[in-house]
Amino acid sequence: MSGSIFGKMFRISTFGESHGEALGVVVDGCPSNIPIALEDIMKNMDRRKPGNPKVATARKEDDQVEILSGIFEGKTTGTPIALLIRNGNQKSHDYTQIKDVYRPSHADFTFDQKYGIRDYRGGGRSSGRETVARVAAGAIAKKFLEALGITVTAYTRSIGPITVAPEAFCLGECRENPVNMPSNQVAEEALAFIAKAKANCDSVGGVVECLITGLKPGIGETVFDKLDARLAYAIMGIGAVKAFEMGSGIEAAKMLGSEYNDAFYSTDGRVNKHTNHSGGTLGGMSDGSDLIFKAHFKPTPSIAKAQQTINTSGENTQIEIHGRHDPVIVPRAVVVVESMAALTLADLILCDLGANMDHIKALYSKE
Repeated sequence: MSGSIFGKMFRISTFGESHGEALGVVVDGCPSNIPIALEDIMKNMDRRKPGNPKVATARKEDDQVEILSGIFEGKTTGTPIALLIRNGNQKSHDYTQIKDVYRPSHADFTFDQKYGIRDYRGGGRSSGRETVARVAAGAIAKKFLEALGITVTAYTRSIGPITVAPEAFCLGECRENPVNMPSNQVAEEALAFIAKAKANCDSVGGVVECLITGLKPGIGETVFDKLDARLAYAIMGIGAVKAFEMGSGIEAAKMLGSEYNDAFYSTDGRVNKHTNHSGGTLGGMSDGSDLIFKAHFKPTPSIAKAQQTINTSGENTQIEIHGRHDPVIVPRAVVVVESMAALTLADLILCDLGANMDHIKALYSKE
């Protein structure tokens, strides 16, 4: 299977299936001497694990990461970093009912058409569980960015129609509630909305927003490897994401140029903008202001309502999907969005090192 490698300079390769022995990732191109402990990785892994049963699957995994190589005495060595996460709570028999049936809005049908064989136990490589490898690798990328003063913070902006309005926004509250919303009050409304959908054997979607601070101007390329294009590629590669917006996003199409354009001003020699409709990019490169984007997630496709579908013989049938499934995946996806954003930035920053001969001379100088 191709398509399991991400990045050019800071590159990851993931492997494993939802109900296989383990999942894992190899991180190649990570610089040496970045301080990192197993606890740094596990903090991110714990955020991806199911938490409140009102909003998450009943499947419980330790998601304990095993560091196989690339880290010695608490620092990266510059060699490939191999991380392994063993599966331990599979209930593959839950999926025998769908062995010969294609679940609506899943990859079952397309996987079968492409390969002629599929791992029906939880979806195999197309399962959301595959993201444990991305989160493990993302923890490494975050430590790289942290050393440069760059922070990546994602949160749930909306669940279904329940949205955190600008006046209710409090970033400090996003880790205080089970849906990762930057408003505890709005989070209570979202929990009630999720509970209602769950009681009706249904599921909901939502929007994750991501804020990146500390990025200097000029990161990203001007044509095919634009910063916003690479972020879109990374985020749209998360299984349930159906739309990506940078800055004002689709609202920009409704604006006049005089409304959308971000006017510059200077303070103490620093270039600033009065607004940030562009989301922190200009011409495919970072402009020094905060990067901000949104990822729109579809509702969890595994629901217990009766749905029309077909079986592997092409016959019409119905299906009700039972088992351990999230009524909403958005809260757990917050750290996945952070991880993919961090991996993208780490890669582009390393690619940028060779863009300017003066920078190369400064790096190579022995003085």
